[in-house]
Amino acid sequence: MAEEVLLFGTWVSPFSHRVEMALKLKGVEYKYVEEDLANKSPLLLKYNPIHKKIPVLVHNGNPIVESQVILEYIDETWPGYPLLPKDPYERAIALLPAILKASWGEEKEREKAAEEVPEFLNHLENELKEKRFFGGESIGMVDIVANFIGFWLGAFEEAFGSELLTREKFPKLTNWTHEFVSNTVVKESLPPRDKLVAGLRNRFGGRNVSK
Repeated sequence: MAEEVLLFGTWVSPFSHRVEMALKLKGVEYKYVEEDLANKSPLLLKYNPIHKKIPVLVHNGNPIVESQVILEYIDETWPGYPLLPKDPYERAIALLPAILKASWGEEKEREKAAEEVPEFLNHLENELKEKRFFGGESIGMVDIVANFIGFWLGAFEEAFGSELLTREKFPKLTNWTHEFVSNTVVKESLPPRDKLVAGLRNRFGGRNVSK
């Protein structure tokens, strides 16, 4: 029986795109299903009936939810391109929620989180050391999980005129973002930047989130 892999996601979600990157790096053939979160499909509700969220990976009829769980499943299920080891995976994972809140949370939550972001970016700057990617010379799990910093954060800054990630303050992390988004597989897994910037402005009505 032929292997069936489905990915339910939405173009604006960094969580959906990180799963796409992992599948492409592994060379896994899959079918992508774009979801309208305002009008969720019966299939999405079938495969994720409790949380009703994306992304959802369906492998031979078996659904896997939550992007971090999906990434680990992909790495364990398909050999070839290694996404692990996890060090400093857990620490990087712990930093991302604050950065996400800076863009996607409620207004007060975004303002508070934006004040904390430089500390988190500094941690990632130190983790890079002299490496091209977090895992060394090739893209790994931490790079994929940090896709929000590599692409969405820049669109967020452009949309609202904020400056969180600058070359002066974070030269290694800035170089990493350019290396990351220049990768062929990564580029194929990202939405158009101008569309994302417009979507962010539409979502937040042009409000600034940093002081």
